[in-house]
Amino acid sequence: MQTFIEVDHYQCAKGNHRTEGDVFLSKKILPENRVISVLSDGLGSGVKAGVLSTLTATMAITCVAGNIPIERTAQIIHQSLPVCSERRIRYATFTLVDMGRNQEVRILEYDNPPYLLVRNGEMVEVPKTVTRLPSRHGRKTLISVSSFTAQPGDRIVVFSDGVVQSGIGTPAMPLGWGIEGVKRFLQELIQREPALSARELAHAVVRKSLWNDALEAKDDITCGVIYFRTPRRTLVLTGPPFAPERDKELASIFSVYKGKKIVCGGTTATIIARELGKQVQVCLQNLDPEVPPPSEMEGSDLVTEGILTLGKAAELLAGNLQGGTRAPSVKNAAHLLVEHLLDSDIVDFVVGTRINEAHQDPSMPVELEIRRNIVKRIAHLLEERYLKEVHIQFI
Repeated sequence: MQTFIEVDHYQCAKGNHRTEGDVFLSKKILPENRVISVLSDGLGSGVKAGVLSTLTATMAITCVAGNIPIERTAQIIHQSLPVCSERRIRYATFTLVDMGRNQEVRILEYDNPPYLLVRNGEMVEVPKTVTRLPSRHGRKTLISVSSFTAQPGDRIVVFSDGVVQSGIGTPAMPLGWGIEGVKRFLQELIQREPALSARELAHAVVRKSLWNDALEAKDDITCGVIYFRTPRRTLVLTGPPFAPERDKELASIFSVYKGKKIVCGGTTATIIARELGKQVQVCLQNLDPEVPPPSEMEGSDLVTEGILTLGKAAELLAGNLQGGTRAPSVKNAAHLLVEHLLDSDIVDFVVGTRINEAHQDPSMPVELEIRRNIVKRIAHLLEERYLKEVHIQFI
């Protein structure tokens, strides 16, 4: 059975800083069926730390994607990073995870807290090779490299020291949460909720760390999670077919699909309801002036309006959903659509190509792109930023 690699992260900035000093970057290399992720922690916090961590993470991904040996990558970054004149330490640390064919995983650690591998709800210790890097500044720098074959259900959890040091100085955690505290938290949470997604787990770790700090982070807090799992699929139908005689085909695609089912568009929902003998009910709770309300239909996980909702969803996906941006307490149809998309691994769009006369009106705003362009934009964001697998079928 196919195994999908879900990668996601969550973070919050120190205190009142608007910019995190940590960064989490990922890159999917499709021809090699390979995913590379890096978490880098810049020294200090704020913009300067963020610039250095971004530079470090970008260098690491570029080197490894170019098939430079992982140990050589560490040496290049070690020699390139500036050194703090007072503390005699590099201005950034990082953890790099390289996942190739057949779930072969290599992990390089450079001064970050150790990664955790959770398998079947238990912690797994992976042998590591430790190497000392040469230094001209009197401080020994050690890197560790480990490799293993991931199994379905495995989770790799990486985090910055803002996680393990959260709660430090408090009566309950005088020395901070610590690596053992993080381990216990992960085990208990995963045993309670075995199907927890990478996104949900990363959120949970950061929320707990923030709670340890009495809701005011004493350092940048970042957690990244890599989850090897059976792919979760979602179907998104939007727009009526070009030829009305293909309405039955559209309804058939909806009825036989194995996974979540979403319908975007009033005409599309009407076709599905008519062909399958179902009713569509509009939900009038939590109305939002920007986006029409969602609806309910038996057999569908979500029914929304079409162009406006898709356009708003594209805006949300283009924002910083993986960072520390808090979701609104009241979610409109676009937020619900985005949540379904991000909780999926494979997204199948079926896009009708019949012209909607309402969108030919010259008084409509320029931003109201035609359906096909919006879907292509969403697909690009899901693939490039969120590492999803996306298919588009026009009908």
